Amino acid sequence: MSTGLHVDLDGALGAVLDDMQQALAALAGVLEDERIALLAADVAALDAAGGRKQALVQQLEQLDAERVQLGQAAPRAAQALEVRWQSLMPALAACRDRNQRNGQLVGQRLESTRRALWILTGQQNDGGVYGRTGSLHLRPRSQTLAEA
Repeated sequence: MSTGLHVDLDGALGAVLDDMQQALAALAGVLEDERIALLAADVAALDAAGGRKQALVQQLEQLDAERVQLGQAAPRAAQALEVRWQSLMPALAACRDRNQRNGQLVGQRLESTRRALWILTGQQNDGGVYGRTGSLHLRPRSQTLAEA
């Protein structure tokens, strides 16, 4: 491999890691925005955060694919930058943990909504069974509190 190409691959790999670090920082901010929107039940902010989160995750996936490709083309450069790559792992883990906590908030909200609907309609959605035709048969409560 020529020296010029080796330097170009080293620089490209370093640039990919820089871009990943910036995307991770942005993702951490978006996940915090998502958490705030979830707590405030702000649907518009939640939708905006979800769109930004999806774009950043796709960007990170693309950057990681580039990192792997460049690492295969320039193994010495990849080995030299391994410490930088490993330094991104805590940020990746923190984003994963934040995303899981946000998912738990969504699950709690969903469960609260289901319980409220059960109280109002007398039908427990998670207590039913599916019939031969694929339709859901719910177990009604003994008394309905309200009807639509």
